[in-house]
Amino acid sequence: MKMKKLMLLGGIRYLLPVIEEAHKLGIHVITADYIPDNIAHKYSDEYVNVSIIDKDAVLKIAQEKKIDGIMSFGVDPGVVAASYVQEQMGLPAFGPYKSVEILQNKDKFRKFLTDNGFNVPWVFSFDSVDDALASSDKYSYPLIVKPTDSAGSKGCSRVNSANELSVALTYAMKHSISGHIIIEEFLEQYGCSSDSDCFSINGKLEFASFSAQRFDKKAANPYTPSAYSWPATYTTAQEEYLRSELQRLLFLLKMDTSVYNIETRVGVNGKPYIMEVSPRGGGNRLSEMLRYATGVDLIKAAVCASVGLPIEGVRQTPYNGHWAEIILHSEKGGVFEQVRIDNRIAKNVVEKDVWVTPGTAVDGFKGANNAIGTLVLKFESADEMESVISSPDSFVDVILK
Repeated sequence: MKMKKLMLLGGIRYLLPVIEEAHKLGIHVITADYIPDNIAHKYSDEYVNVSIIDKDAVLKIAQEKKIDGIMSFGVDPGVVAASYVQEQMGLPAFGPYKSVEILQNKDKFRKFLTDNGFNVPWVFSFDSVDDALASSDKYSYPLIVKPTDSAGSKGCSRVNSANELSVALTYAMKHSISGHIIIEEFLEQYGCSSDSDCFSINGKLEFASFSAQRFDKKAANPYTPSAYSWPATYTTAQEEYLRSELQRLLFLLKMDTSVYNIETRVGVNGKPYIMEVSPRGGGNRLSEMLRYATGVDLIKAAVCASVGLPIEGVRQTPYNGHWAEIILHSEKGGVFEQVRIDNRIAKNVVEKDVWVTPGTAVDGFKGANNAIGTLVLKFESADEMESVISSPDSFVDVILK
């Protein structure tokens, strides 16, 4: 039987479990990006140097390599190219390419939500800083400025007054691949927002999860997620509403079989909102955390889906306890020395994964790419977990020289 070939766009650390699962299934893995030193290339069977946002260049290589599947797990910039290759080569697909384009563009996605009666914040889009400033009389504060096509919170800022707007717009434009930005209503949220992974099979949402997403107010970018916990802070009714709306969204877009990284929140107005839906696994090891918390292996399922193998074991499953993940980071730049964990939570530590060695220069936490590791914890009760995850710096220190 011919060995299947899977092309993974990107080379980041979050691809390592994907490569591992593919190898367990006897799949030949090709990783692709324009940074040869990225860590995932050390573990794949083959590496090709190509810009993952150049969909035609990716297609050419995919055709030359005669791949059986392609995805961009944890790597947001490659999702559109992956979908394009799927459609052009007739490979197993997330869904229609036009639908993926909508999901991957914040401007198009907000318009789609509005046109189809979903709860959605007000939003304006621009392709220049000057045009955005010229329309400033239309905005109310606070607001959020974002690139339409970045991930990992890069380029995102909260703006509390008009005199902060210009700096935020310039920062967002700097991080936009396409040169487009959006200005969006800042939704004051009730409880925690959610960033977690879900899975659909033949368009049916078979597994939906919601987390409690946390932030470090002292970080260089206080809008970069610094911790997660499961279950979420949503009510049962709020989760049921969001599942129903997510299913409606997938149906309208004619999505097929895929893992999704999905961000949601509930406003102080009581309305649940779908903020982001991307047909890829999330960064920050979210699918790995769900495997710990539920036993459902979305990574294996995504690999199987990408090359047309049968998918097993994806079903709605309750959490087996209370789980948390701390994204290890430094609030400021410096030279890394060690991660110190308080003895009070030693019994709760399931996994400690530090990615840098002593003596390595590290940056302040401006985006997900500045993380230096992760800490996985399990607790017996919600109260015990909340006491730790609500103030993780009381229990975990990143020590700099």
